[in-house]
Amino acid sequence: MSPKQILSIRESTQRVNIWEGSVRSGKTIASLLRFLIYVSTSKVSGELIVVSRTRDSAARNVFAPLMDPNLFGEVAKHVSYTSGSAYGMILGRRVWVLGSSDVRSENVLRGLTCAGAYVDELTLLREDFFTQLLNRLWEGAQLFGTTNPDSPGHWFKVNFLDRVAADHPQCLPDWRAWKFLLDDNPMLSESRKAGIRRENTGLYYRRNVLGEWVAAEGAIFETFDPDPALGFVMPWGDLPPMRELIAVGMDYGVTNPTAALLLGISNEVDAYNRPAPRLFLIDEYYFDSKVEQRQLPPSEQSRELKAWLDVNHLPPNSYPMKPRYIILDPSAAPLRTELAQQGVMTTQADNEVLYGIRTMASLVADKRLIVSDRCKNLIREMPGYSWDPKETLLGKDKPMKVADHACDAARYALVTTENIWRPHIKLAA
Repeated sequence: MSPKQILSIRESTQRVNIWEGSVRSGKTIASLLRFLIYVSTSKVSGELIVVSRTRDSAARNVFAPLMDPNLFGEVAKHVSYTSGSAYGMILGRRVWVLGSSDVRSENVLRGLTCAGAYVDELTLLREDFFTQLLNRLWEGAQLFGTTNPDSPGHWFKVNFLDRVAADHPQCLPDWRAWKFLLDDNPMLSESRKAGIRRENTGLYYRRNVLGEWVAAEGAIFETFDPDPALGFVMPWGDLPPMRELIAVGMDYGVTNPTAALLLGISNEVDAYNRPAPRLFLIDEYYFDSKVEQRQLPPSEQSRELKAWLDVNHLPPNSYPMKPRYIILDPSAAPLRTELAQQGVMTTQADNEVLYGIRTMASLVADKRLIVSDRCKNLIREMPGYSWDPKETLLGKDKPMKVADHACDAARYALVTTENIWRPHIKLAA
């Protein structure tokens, strides 16, 4: 372990202990080891909990490393968790697992006496949820949390992290924080560090690599260029074989456009014949009533979408497939009802905007998400998809609601099915 990791483990004796900084900087491993020590030695009465954005992300970011013998040796045998379950086991103790995006989780907290907590990706939590969690910490209990930087106006930084400083007029004396950078992770090779620096650009470079809390400004997909020679867009006829068509994401509009994007995962291999899949946005449905000079009621739009879904969207000689899920934005109840009457069952989209934007931008920058040239409106929207400067002045990350319908549809498909594609697609964050 690095000196920074050892120092943080030794000094994390406060009520709240925070590891913050760049991605892949070693903060998670150090914090998890400290949580293991706490679980094995704490005599505080009450329940232990692990909190993440969802239970799936808890399985991926917390329990998967803990169950890896390459990271935690023999201790890994004494950790178990099945993704989606209400609790796991760590060193013989039951640990409740909460997804903060589930509104029911705050109700669970209200009746909980918490003996200790591990919190993954703190800035992705709701403020009311985190405040309730602090209130539930029992006498002597400790919280261990990690986060990547976000906006300098983010509630966690302003209301908590800034107050860790001893000279702050409202200092939190029972909090401690450590900032980690790439060089604080001894397990990271120089080539992997270079890869992370390439994968993150602009805003995400400053946050994910330099560990800075900076405001969002400018284009969201800074690296994206529609020129096929640059590798972000691929001719439809050149698409590789697909392993699966994961989903169609739909953003519904009446006066605004309706967009649907088909997401697939490829069946590619690398030079050593090892699986090397990528995500592809393969085809697009787009109806703009202003361009068409007519409006489609939900009944007609559902018939059009049903006809579009029934078409084979893969190039000739490809094995014909159908998408596993049809994902519809949460506000589209009339279209959901009409599609159900035509035998098309839909799943409500995960609409956590900032998490979805971050995920999609990382995939695009690293060329793990490729856009087919059939997705003409998505290609048109992506270069202009930008942060709202008015919201930035208020310390918030928020995209401008202009020409974003295809982007929203793509985001719905990606984030709602993350538990399906994430095990196969590796990213820095």
